[in-house]
Amino acid sequence: MLDTLALVFGPGVVGAALWSPILLSSRFRSLFGRLPPAGSLIGSYLLVAVGLSIPFVIGTGIVVTTTSADGAALSNALLDLVFGLAIAYVVVLPLVVGAGLPRIGLDWDPTDYGPGTWLLLVGAALWYVAVFAAPLTFFALVLALPTG
Repeated sequence: MLDTLALVFGPGVVGAALWSPILLSSRFRSLFGRLPPAGSLIGSYLLVAVGLSIPFVIGTGIVVTTTSADGAALSNALLDLVFGLAIAYVVVLPLVVGAGLPRIGLDWDPTDYGPGTWLLLVGAALWYVAVFAAPLTFFALVLALPTG
């Protein structure tokens, strides 16, 4: 049981640590400070950062267990997963955080959601995706190498 929890949540904890410099921005501190359910900056940040890793972790597990052992097929499936999640994260996350949260009454940006906020949101999403996409892409490329 502990092994499963470590496999599912461990990458998210590492991702949270690597993504933590975004907290240097007062806008992100304001965002995570206002997000429920933790009611605290660090608690909310950890819940979001670890939660965002779950599609990468579960998706990788599904790809590895359902794709043939052929290196090229597994490589292509991993690259498809990375590409799909990257597009979803870079497009959807900024929209949800920058437009969706204020519409439901969670006003978090002291600068009134200007272009700088949108650049920060897209940059943070790209950074988070890179934390997971880089090792998965490298692994996929190694799997695509010819054997023998």
